Amino acid sequence: MEAASNDLGRGSIGKLLFKLAVPAILAQIINALYNIVDRIYIGRIPETGDLALTGIGLTFPILMLITAFSSLIGMGGAPCAAIKMGEGKKAEAEKILGNSLSALLVISAILMVFFYSFKGPLLMMFGASSNTFGYANDYLSIYLLGTISVQLALGMNPFINTQGFAGMGMATVLIGAISNIILDPIFIFGFGMGVKGAAIATIISQTISAVWVMWFLLGKKTKLKIRKSNMKISKKILLPIVALGVAPFIMQATESLVNIVLNKSLFIYGSKVGGEAYGDTAVGAMTIISSVLQVMLMPISGLAQGAQPIISYNYGANNMDRVKKTFKVLFISSITMALTLWAMVMIFPGFFVSLFNDKPELTEMTIWGMRIFLSMIWVMGAQMACQQTFIALGQAKISLFLALLRKVILLVPLVLILPLGLGFNGIFYAEPIADTLAATTTVICFVLSYKKIIQKKLNATS
Repeated sequence: MEAASNDLGRGSIGKLLFKLAVPAILAQIINALYNIVDRIYIGRIPETGDLALTGIGLTFPILMLITAFSSLIGMGGAPCAAIKMGEGKKAEAEKILGNSLSALLVISAILMVFFYSFKGPLLMMFGASSNTFGYANDYLSIYLLGTISVQLALGMNPFINTQGFAGMGMATVLIGAISNIILDPIFIFGFGMGVKGAAIATIISQTISAVWVMWFLLGKKTKLKIRKSNMKISKKILLPIVALGVAPFIMQATESLVNIVLNKSLFIYGSKVGGEAYGDTAVGAMTIISSVLQVMLMPISGLAQGAQPIISYNYGANNMDRVKKTFKVLFISSITMALTLWAMVMIFPGFFVSLFNDKPELTEMTIWGMRIFLSMIWVMGAQMACQQTFIALGQAKISLFLALLRKVILLVPLVLILPLGLGFNGIFYAEPIADTLAATTTVICFVLSYKKIIQKKLNATS
């Protein structure tokens, strides 16, 4: 049992955050390995690795959207449950858990049917060429069969973390990721299945993770247990979950939109510069850059997830001193971590690129693009700390605006506008401009709103 970690209302903030954040950070990094390990192995397929890697990159928007729906329910429901636990309302917290499970099951079925019906046209719309469509279609056709496993593994795991069982939450993704690392080379190279083998390895691994999550939440160790009586969907219970989960949903769903716009723009402008092959190389470069970006943001996200149960529980219990102290530690830690990761990528970009592919033209373009695209990513430490704290405090509207700001309001328009004046290079300059503007706005919003939110909660319960 993780008794020390579960005592969210007492003890040292620093030690408690460390106990909860370290497993959450490791879990986030390990979770990223699902897709990244696929990309590393696929990029090493003899002769066709670069085209296969580009094909997998074209499936990202759909994969991210599937993941986003798990966050809609999981990242919305977990803080709601934690606040109810802080208020001493365990029965209501369990109703949130049961409704969340039912919602994920329904969403899984809808997503699988929808994407199976339209995957061909969608992949072409995302920038697939005659050289890359086959790889993308093969991978996606198999991956979609595991939609329910993805939803349960990612959507229900936050309910383990929010109870303070961060070690068990980490084990969920660790089990799946290790399975994927072992199975990938067996299916890709051993059975000679290529991208189809990567997809099979991934859905088997996600299924193992899903079984682990359900086993725990139905078992004796969990504080909040899945009960059949709580699974009948109630609008009164589900709407607040969705309202709070919209922000993390949009953060991931808009990542899908960004990938579509980036890949399509890179292919169009790249083809103008050097033909279809150059356009494919540009999409492949962005696949690698996006993978590195994902690895950079995962630890910061894990840190914020470690802080979420502490903030939510103490906010529900009206222990505002602990809320303030937790945010302060989270903010400083997030900035420090973001700067460290940024420095590593700026100094050693070639190392990160070499993990995926060693073709000279792809390597050269990726290193150049990475240094521009990720040049201001360190400011995301401040943005994610503030934005995740808004979510932990149950502030759905502010979280939603900030989630929309960076990608939908800023990045997508910049990707479309800047190339009109700067050509192909302008696509890469969009990210650092959007990061800077979004982080500045988020911090200002937090400074203006934070004290008012705390005082309003105190007044409501006094």
